Amino acid sequence: MKIAQLFRRRSLLCLGVLALLTAGCEKEPDQPPNILFAIADDWGWPHAGVYDDPVVQTPAFDRVASEGVLFNHAYISSPSCTPSRNAILTGQYHWRLGPGANLWSTLDPSTLVYPLLLEDAGYMIGRYRKSWGPGDISNWKRHPAGHDYTETGFAAFMAERKEEQPFCFWLGSSDPHRPYKMGSGAESGMDLEKIRLFDCFPDHEIVRSDVADYYYEVQRFDTLVASAIKILEEYGELENTIIVVTGDHGMPFPRCKSNNYDSGARIPFAVRWGSGIRKSGRVLDDFISTTDLAPTFLELAGVDIPNVMTGKSFANLLKSSEEGFVDMQNRDYVLHGKERHVPGQEEDMGGYPVRAIRTHDYLYIRNFKEERWPSGTPNYKEAAIPYCWLGDCDNGPTKTYMVENREKDQQHTELYNLAFRKRPAEELYDCRKDPEQLVNVAGDPAYAEIKEKLSAQLMEQLLATGDPRATGGGDEFDEVPYLGHGPRHPSYKPDD
Repeated sequence: MKIAQLFRRRSLLCLGVLALLTAGCEKEPDQPPNILFAIADDWGWPHAGVYDDPVVQTPAFDRVASEGVLFNHAYISSPSCTPSRNAILTGQYHWRLGPGANLWSTLDPSTLVYPLLLEDAGYMIGRYRKSWGPGDISNWKRHPAGHDYTETGFAAFMAERKEEQPFCFWLGSSDPHRPYKMGSGAESGMDLEKIRLFDCFPDHEIVRSDVADYYYEVQRFDTLVASAIKILEEYGELENTIIVVTGDHGMPFPRCKSNNYDSGARIPFAVRWGSGIRKSGRVLDDFISTTDLAPTFLELAGVDIPNVMTGKSFANLLKSSEEGFVDMQNRDYVLHGKERHVPGQEEDMGGYPVRAIRTHDYLYIRNFKEERWPSGTPNYKEAAIPYCWLGDCDNGPTKTYMVENREKDQQHTELYNLAFRKRPAEELYDCRKDPEQLVNVAGDPAYAEIKEKLSAQLMEQLLATGDPRATGGGDEFDEVPYLGHGPRHPSYKPDD
């Protein structure tokens, strides 16, 4: 049934009475809900005030969380921009999307995506700045995230909307993607000494300043979210709008973005929906995946969820009044993985294929091509794309510092190895004892039983979802044309 058929018309008398009672009152949530999806570029967990980060200030995100629901365990499908965003739009794991599993690729135009399904049901859809991609979708007749309002913004979108027409808007940002203005965080007044560094980073002023610069852009994204919320309030649409604020993967630092540890795969995630959320202010430990967004949006909009979607709606979590953990269809784990981020190997254009299963106690990782470099080759002159230098890690001061000081002492060497050296076929981390996942216990006999159990569970789910890496056809991912570029070594010159 079309959403337009569901619209409930109000009488002129009712409107007049309401106008007399209060100016600019919010609409009752009896209309199909609007959707505002705000996504940052390279914003990872736990970098938000509501997660007790002592430095970064995110008042808009914190407001969404306090007036809605905050999730502690939200994960992407892949810690790489294009496949992560493909998974969000399609409600499917990225490994089901052919070339769409890779960075700088494409997506089959026959693929079902939630914004276009909502548009077909009567919603007005639009997007701002970074949505799908990067890559090439010139063969799509309609953009998978909606009409482009990058030049005019969310306010222009709302001004063009027909009265009472439900809408779905993708509020994207290029923040906090690199490059940064060096020193911007410190110049803004951030106290570098209060920054909580991941344990995989060396504790040095260069690194702290680099993280502060990242925080500065996180705050700029938060300001964008605040402006959108203000517009919703001005139009009286705040209470009937589902607001989701999140990121597409972890921060662009060594062992974060493009890695399947929590530092790369875990994201901030908060949802607000006025009275649609039965009890606000809850903090949930339920596992959710960004593949769950599409079926959730469709269910709440009253649109059928396509069978092809592997994500599961978490609408029941929003409607629950439970204080703590609410079991979501017996989900006690989440899956994620990675295909080619950047072709940074020496012999071919292949990537570093990974699949992972995360429970509350453990993280198990299967590296399908352990002979390859997990972060791209350090031998940049011999790379498949010459001078593609440690290509799966964005260039920046932290990366440069770690490479240049890798032989400074034992600690610097160990941290460099964690970020850039080759890894075994299996990794297992006891998240109770090792929350930052630095000590691989896959070879410890004491963990043999749990490793075998998680390995079997992971492969069972990969087979059930048709993952080519589990069915024997995974090398097809490496053959997909790469449409972008990779981080270059500092000595690279365009005429090389």
